[in-house]
Order: sequence, then structure tokens, then C-alpha cells
Amino acid sequence: MMMTKQARSNYDKFPAVRADERFGACLTGWDAIGAELGRALAAADGRAAAGAAAGAPGIEGPKYLAIECYNGVLDGEVREALRVRVEHALWIDTAEAMRPSAELDAFFGADITDDEIFGYLTRYNIDAYFDPARVAAVRERMANAAGTVVVYGVGAAYLAQCVDLLVYADMARWEIQMRYRRGEVGNVGADNAAERASLKYKRGFFVDWRICDRWKKKLMPRWDYLLDTNKAGEPKMCTGEAVRATLAAAAQRPLRVVPFFDPGPWGGQWMKEVCDLDRSQKNFAWCFDCVPEENSLLLAFPNATVEIPSIDLVFAQPRALLGDPVHGRFGDEFPIRFDFLDTMQGGNLSLQVHPLTEYIQEKFGMHYTQDESYYILDAGRDAKVYLGLKEGVDPEAMVAELREAQQTGRFDAEKHVGVYPVRKHDHVLIPAGTVHCSGADSMVLEISATPFIFTFKLWDWGRLGLDGRPRPINIDHGANVIQWDRTENWVRRHLVDQVTPVASGDGWREEKTGLHEREFIETHRVWFTGTAPFDTGGGVNVLNLVEGREAVVESPTGAFEPMVVHYAETFIVPAAVGPYTIRPYGEVEGTECAVVKAFVRFNV
Repeated sequence: MMMTKQARSNYDKFPAVRADERFGACLTGWDAIGAELGRALAAADGRAAAGAAAGAPGIEGPKYLAIECYNGVLDGEVREALRVRVEHALWIDTAEAMRPSAELDAFFGADITDDEIFGYLTRYNIDAYFDPARVAAVRERMANAAGTVVVYGVGAAYLAQCVDLLVYADMARWEIQMRYRRGEVGNVGADNAAERASLKYKRGFFVDWRICDRWKKKLMPRWDYLLDTNKAGEPKMCTGEAVRATLAAAAQRPLRVVPFFDPGPWGGQWMKEVCDLDRSQKNFAWCFDCVPEENSLLLAFPNATVEIPSIDLVFAQPRALLGDPVHGRFGDEFPIRFDFLDTMQGGNLSLQVHPLTEYIQEKFGMHYTQDESYYILDAGRDAKVYLGLKEGVDPEAMVAELREAQQTGRFDAEKHVGVYPVRKHDHVLIPAGTVHCSGADSMVLEISATPFIFTFKLWDWGRLGLDGRPRPINIDHGANVIQWDRTENWVRRHLVDQVTPVASGDGWREEKTGLHEREFIETHRVWFTGTAPFDTGGGVNVLNLVEGREAVVESPTGAFEPMVVHYAETFIVPAAVGPYTIRPYGEVEGTECAVVKAFVRFNV
């Protein structure tokens, strides 16, 4: 493997946002958490609504503690720890009022689908999990209770209706996936903890996480406490006020989310060295370095660090983070994704294609598609990408050979697909509908729109996934969206190293590297030996330090504390920041560095 000298990095795997100093420490351990909830309940005023609902206006009802949970909480730990530490007259698990597991399977069947990978983004809300008759019976029991009622689980605040104290047990998306893989949890209301992890992930992505996120957004302004149980046996709790204030401050300064790394059948060795990962692992294939829907955000309190999903920042501060034009177009979704694909000393990615916008809307309910690009962070001597099609390709013959390959295990990709050598700092554009994959011995910074699950694999080089099963192939979907006119002449003119100078100044120069006119993301590369000026221009910027060991991001007016970034780190500059600068830092001060910056084009 060829490794450039500056590639060795002090890459930060656990970046954190400093919690608002006004709120001091967070609580750690079940004893401290239970004691605080008891104190807060004692101070709370009971609601009269339950008595009023029972036909006795003016009669004070019980106090309600709702412990609202996201999908993936380890109930065996959290529920049992709190049951013995919070004094209560009645404890209700929301599962008591939910539809039976088989009924939920049928109810969400059209959104879950029978497909191995793809479902349909559900339109349902939190009430869909619940059986109306069971809900009525449980609410009557709660209204007649004398003392504190604790309602625990997904939909606790829905079931309780009137809440004196709201605790939100949030879960990082990546930890949920790990728990799926270990068989520790299933989907909401489903008796499927032992089901294959990929099927639980699909149901989570298309159903549970959509519903839980819609409900979370309504509850966030009301959180009294945030409960972090992402690390089993290490619970932490802070006030909802502290979380909201910290997120508001985070949207005014550059930040990083917590990357995660995963092995794969084609994975390589580059990230082990650059990111200082576990050398005993066979490989690392992916790193999600900036995918807020999947990544975490660490909030650093004086005594401990609290982990929340980074999507919470998007939900809480969409306009400050994204900017009005981006928020107006995408709502509270973060539309730009940066991730790594490591094939150094590994294998080819699967040959694949992404759906056109109308196809993803019709088939899956997603309103924009996965346009993307490969920025080559590093490359071996024979590195290449597969991109577009050969001149004169016969669509029917290619599709027929792809189908036959599923039986024979043989497909001549280079007979049908264009092949292009790549070097460090090349940038290859991949609008949806373009057949593509990275070859072996490449380190790719993938810059794309966010809906990352919508990849149609056409050919996987006859190999198995890490679970020993063939990875699902999607030839039918792929054949419906391949743009057969994107052949070699078109690809060379439109997709390979489309670099145009933009501006320059003392110690810096800026150039446009893409993306294609069909893609809403624009990318610029800025080379600098001195201080380079930047401006968010009213929209969120996402950047990666693609050359140089360290750089520092600063405010010309001192609006935020300087932030040091390291080689290969992705960082977010919220729209609210406005002007900022980047310059070499530390050992590389005065040497040439470079960042790639992505942002949403407003005129698309």
C-alpha cells in the first residue's frame, strides 16, 4: 500500500462539544439518577387533568413521570434500575397498550415490504403502535391511581398524556445497529430480537426511526431530563435545558460529529493507520465521518460526556445550522454526507447505481436521491474507478449477463463499464443513474446527498458478506434507472476532474471541483499556505482537510473559539457562523494544506 507522508494523522475519533457551563455537571450512575428523579417528582405539582378526564373536575390526579424511550434502549437494564429507585404507586410499560407483535407486522407491512433491503418511508405517527382499546384501559388505571404513576417505554408521553416530569432516553443510531447485530434488541413492539440484523435495520430505517423522530421533535422543547444509556452500565443524565442550550451554542461554531468505522467484504487497511484503529481487525471498509442521521454528538460536561444522536442538533437548530435556503428546501434534514470508503489492500466495491429522483420518490417515499462523488484521498499505483458505460454497450445484453452472473459467479465488468485510473486528489462525479464503483487500492472520501441506503448493487464480484450470506443484488431496480447514454465520451467531458479556478489571494487559491449540474451539492477545493478566507454564504458548509497534518478554523471577529482539525477529519461549519478563516497549524505552519468544501447550491 502506498501511503503519503502526511497521511499519518492524529485523527480525533471522539470529538466533543463543550456543554453549556451554566449547567455544571451531569448525573452519573443509577443511584444519583434515581435520587434526582425522586427530588424532582416531590417538587412537581400534580396534574388535575386525569381527575377531570374521569369526570371529576377540580380533583387532583396522580403525578406522572414519563420515561420516553427511543428504539434500542436496553429495557432489562434501564427499566429495572429505575423501578427500584423511583417510588411509585403504579408502573406502566407502554408495551401493555401496544398492538400485538403480529398485528404490528401486518399494520406496517406495506412500509416494511418483503424486500431484503428496501421499504417505504412510513407516513405513520406514534399512535400507530397502540391499540385504542388497550390505551383506554391503561389510561383509566392511571387516572385511578393514588400517587406517582411512572410510564416507561416508546410512546410513554403519548400514553400518559399529562406529564409532570418528562425524561427522554435517547439512543445513538449506530449503537442501535450494534445492538441489532448482537441480538439484544428488536424493533418497536415487535418480537424479533433474534431476527437477522439487516432486516431489523430496514424496519428501523423505514418505520421505527421515522416515527420516533417525529415524536422526538414534538417532545424536545418539553424534556426535563435527557438520559444517556448508550454504554450499558454507565447511565448519565442531564437536564433538558442543558441539552437545548448546548445545541443552540453548537449551531454558532464549527463542530465535528463522532465518526464510526465498520468492516466490510472489500475493506482495506488505510484507516487503521491514519485513524489509529484496532490493528487486530481484518479490515475497515466504511467510516461515516459526517452523516448526522447516523452519527453521535458528544456533549462534554465537567465530570462526564453525554452522547446523543447528532440529528438532535438538526432537529433543535435547523435554521441556524442549515441556513434559511437549505432549511427551506430540505426541512430539518441534513442533506450533505461525507464518508470514507477504504479499499487499500482490499477489493473492489460492488458495481452499483443509485435511483433517479422520480424513482426514489415513487418506490421508497424519499424526496431526493443519492447523487455523489469520489474524492481520492490516497491511491495505489493501479487504482481505478469503474464509471459509466462503454461506447456501444448493449443494455439488454448487459442486464442478461448480470442476471446470469448470479448463477455462474462470473461477470466481465470491463466489457460493459468504463474504467479510469485515479490518483490522489482526483475528483470523480457520480450523478444518480451512473453505473460506478471504486476499485481496489483507493481511499475515497465520498461526498454525497444523504439518502445512503438507496444503492442498487448490480454485481458483487462473486463474494459473500461478512455474515457469510450473499449480499443482496438489485438488478431489477438497477435496470430501471441506469442512464445508458452515459458512455465514455460523456463521462470524460462531464464527470472526471472537472476543475475550474474560482478565486485566489495572498497564500491561497480556490477551485471548483464539482458537482455535476444534476446534483444540488457544489464542491470547492481551497489550497492554502497562509490564512484563507471562507464564508458560509447563508448555508451550511461541510469540509475535510485533504492535505496537511493540521489546520485551525478561526473567526475573524472572535465569535467562536479556534478549532484545530487534523488530516482527513470532516467538520461542519453552521450557516450561522458566516465568515471564517482556515490556516495551517502546528508543525505544518507555512506549508501547503487543502480542504474540500461542500455546500448546497441555492440556484438549483
